[in-house]
Amino acid sequence: MGLFGKSQQKDPKDMVNEWCHKIRKEGYQLDRQVRGIQREEEKAKRALKDAAKKNDKDSCTVLAKEIVNARKTMDKIRTSKTQLNSIQMHMKNQLSVLRVAGSLQKSTEVMQLVQNLIKVPEVAATMRDLSKEMMKAGIIEEMMDETLDTVTGIDTEEMEEEIQKEVDKVIEEITAGALIKAPATVTEVPGTSNSKEQGETSVVDQSDDEETLKEMQNRLQALRS
Repeated sequence: MGLFGKSQQKDPKDMVNEWCHKIRKEGYQLDRQVRGIQREEEKAKRALKDAAKKNDKDSCTVLAKEIVNARKTMDKIRTSKTQLNSIQMHMKNQLSVLRVAGSLQKSTEVMQLVQNLIKVPEVAATMRDLSKEMMKAGIIEEMMDETLDTVTGIDTEEMEEEIQKEVDKVIEEITAGALIKAPATVTEVPGTSNSKEQGETSVVDQSDDEETLKEMQNRLQALRS
């Protein structure tokens, strides 16, 4: 406590160094998330290849969607990491200004970056705390909470078509077009031996595939949350 019961204000240099430490920590967390999603993507790729060998198009489609979602999530996380690095660079500039001017300066660039990152679930909590501290320090102005998402104007059907194109592209990429060239159904000559055993094996394989799909979906969802 300072004089007359007032809290002693932190040294600006200490504040900036503390913010940079928190930002670096968040960056490491994002890197770990990306590596985790990459591992799940590789597992989904292997499962997709196995499903393609069995000509199981339904499983291939589900797995391809998971891969598409995983890649989109990683792109968003990498963008967030870039923005975190930009804030850290601005903070280092603030230290240079502090040595000359003796105080921290307001920055519209930092304010915009903070606003963007508050919308990112992975770093939202930390960025809200940092925004309050930066407002008190005078680096950014008070921000309005944006409760409504920006209207993109993209039609739902157009989005579905775009997603389907990406799914098809992933399937072709991983199977080298083998699944697309393969026939939709495999005809079987009636009366051939071992047909009953093959049918039973197919049911077991399908059950295993469904369990694998659910497990992968749960793991990817956990990584994204």
